[in-house]
Amino acid sequence: QVNVQIVEDKTIRLLPRLRSGRLDLAFVRPPDRRDRGIAFQHLIYETVVVAIAEQHPLARHETLVVEDLADVPLIVPERRSRPHSHDLTMRLFAEAGVSACVGQIADEKQTIINLVAAGFGVALVPRWTSRLAVPGVAYIALEPPEGVTLNRLPLSLAWLRNVRDPLRDVVLELLRDRLERYTERA
Repeated sequence: QVNVQIVEDKTIRLLPRLRSGRLDLAFVRPPDRRDRGIAFQHLIYETVVVAIAEQHPLARHETLVVEDLADVPLIVPERRSRPHSHDLTMRLFAEAGVSACVGQIADEKQTIINLVAAGFGVALVPRWTSRLAVPGVAYIALEPPEGVTLNRLPLSLAWLRNVRDPLRDVVLELLRDRLERYTERA
């Protein structure tokens, strides 16, 4: 007896829809500046892996470090549309003392992975991206620089604060009950 409509978009577009009441819940990357009218609950950290063309010499490695990618063109998202992903990549390179060699800007994961498959560069992506059916792409674990634990992307649930919604609360409880299972796959 519930009408569910899934809307896929970036955090910067989902939060205003949530604020206006057009959405009840949103899975988002938590913004640095949070609207006090929106409640956020951290769900999981997504593990970052390196997406690389199968023909690339580095594709034979079981793990990579940032220094391995020093001269490899990177495919990164525009900072305005995907600040967490963009900043994570740039921060990992900076903390490793390596200059990031940005070769392409692309925002959508499907586009990024297709650019990787075409040999335009490599990308740091959430591990779930490996489930996209794009031939010619290998996914390799990334070892963060020593002392750095930034190889994870936060995912949170957001909803309007101070708005009673019993059905939303049931969904929240369901997610909380299954969170450990979701975390294992992140």
